[in-house]
Amino acid sequence: MSRAEPLVVLASRVRASEKSILEALSRRGVAHRHIDSRAWWHPLGDRAAHPIVLNREIGLVRATYAAEALEAAGAIVVNSARATALCGDKWRTSAALVEAGLPTPRTALGLTPEAALTALESIGYPAVVKPLRGSWGRLVSALPDRQTAETVLEYVAALPSPQARIVYLQEWIEKPGRDIRVIVVGGEALAATYRRSEHWRTNVARGAVSELCPLTPDIARLAVMAAEAVGAEIAGVDLIEDGTGELLVLEVNHGVEFSGLQQALGDAVHVADRIVDHLLEKSRPCSE
Repeated sequence: MSRAEPLVVLASRVRASEKSILEALSRRGVAHRHIDSRAWWHPLGDRAAHPIVLNREIGLVRATYAAEALEAAGAIVVNSARATALCGDKWRTSAALVEAGLPTPRTALGLTPEAALTALESIGYPAVVKPLRGSWGRLVSALPDRQTAETVLEYVAALPSPQARIVYLQEWIEKPGRDIRVIVVGGEALAATYRRSEHWRTNVARGAVSELCPLTPDIARLAVMAAEAVGAEIAGVDLIEDGTGELLVLEVNHGVEFSGLQQALGDAVHVADRIVDHLLEKSRPCSE
């Protein structure tokens, strides 16, 4: 990549995390452009004008199609289309984690709500039902017993989308009022936070409080392996501790927000700068 060819940050919404990345690029004198994905288009068959693209589009469908189109045109996209698609689908993420031999809650897929009820008899109650796609803990429901499961799955059966009627189930994990979010960039775990909440869903978007978590070798190793399992170069890996203290992998997020973690870190680690470092490292083969 020549200096005349700026790195591109593709995003429709410039949240605090994207603003930090753009500021880090400017501060370090890296030629770059922010492109609003809502106005972006690409003619099939043309070569990409920008060899390196950081895909920070918040919408999963747009992010996936943008990555596929850019890669087909010869661009290097971070994260890749494959990683974005895998992370955006909970079942596919779980399948990749299991294939990699990583510990994760027992999980089942019901192709119909009726089949999901049968699966729950094997998994046992309580359990959790989640949409295949989605974030921030939305539409995630606890199933304490069969009566609740029947009510929730009756609603699922009435949803208009065929994909929404595919049921993703996981065993209930008695976690200690928290989960762990680990930021991984370029195969390295940078930092971790506990996300604490009185509610069983420990999403910051739902009011959970973030505080620094010691980045132990076990946490770092598991997070890096989880990111590698889905091919994500920049990832937020969600871990959960079971009743015995064993770490399990819940999810891998491809467009991770890190502003809360950065506030907790202070000046110890600058996540945006580490992302820029990784992008510059990716650009080197393009200039040789």
